Amino acid sequence: MSVEKEMSFLDHLEELRWHIVRAISAIFIFMIAAFIFGPWIFENIVFAPARVDFITFKYLCKVGNALNMVESLCVEFIPFKIQSRLMTGQFTMHLTASFVIGFIVAFPYVFWEIWKFVTPGLESSERKNSRWAVIAVSFLFLVGISFGYFIMSPLAVWFLSSYSISDMVSNEFDITSYVSTITMLVFGSGLLFQLPVVVFFLSKIGIVTPALMRQYRKHALVAILIIGAIITPPDPLSQSLISLPLYLLYEISILISAMVVRQKLKQDEEDLRADQADA
Repeated sequence: MSVEKEMSFLDHLEELRWHIVRAISAIFIFMIAAFIFGPWIFENIVFAPARVDFITFKYLCKVGNALNMVESLCVEFIPFKIQSRLMTGQFTMHLTASFVIGFIVAFPYVFWEIWKFVTPGLESSERKNSRWAVIAVSFLFLVGISFGYFIMSPLAVWFLSSYSISDMVSNEFDITSYVSTITMLVFGSGLLFQLPVVVFFLSKIGIVTPALMRQYRKHALVAILIIGAIITPPDPLSQSLISLPLYLLYEISILISAMVVRQKLKQDEEDLRADQADA
């Protein structure tokens, strides 16, 4: 009998506590580093999607030149200013941005700590089939973060700052609004890109099947549109940008679920043959 199986409930809680402590410590360390380099981070990372020299806008302009659509795709000016209207506004956003960056950088380690706690409770076959979990979750999270930062954030800033109902109204956004919007887009994208992994594990335990996902494809599309409306600014461009990749991930998740089901059926057949041979 393994050591993990002999552990009492309190021993498991103690083990979980230390995993959580190490995960939080990693986030805290990177948060402190991000706070120390705050001015550089805000200038070159947080405020970068609001500048016309951002890499996304440069590539958009190149595409515009290639398609002879310079006026439509080349961003020459982003008409808004960032202000701080609260006495604690800049300090609060400094802390918020530092925490988000600390969590993003530490995410692979945080998930690894969680996975180390969960793994002993798995069967040997489940443990073998799930070795890629940490890599897959971290990869999808970073892809989602990159998508939110390089695609959604600059285009959302461009659209919302350029949108005007009257020339009498000038766009002067509060720093809390700007940082919160960027954080929501980037972090939300990172979490939503975990859909294939979630479907994989739900398929493993039999809750989700490819037939079920195909049956509720239209319902899922509506749910994706609702999620896109919740986590993005209220504009069609941002909602479309998050909804299309999510729907693609949903279709990929159907293929993943089908693969898991086929593997389970194959394993069941092999177990049945083994039982018949023993009999």
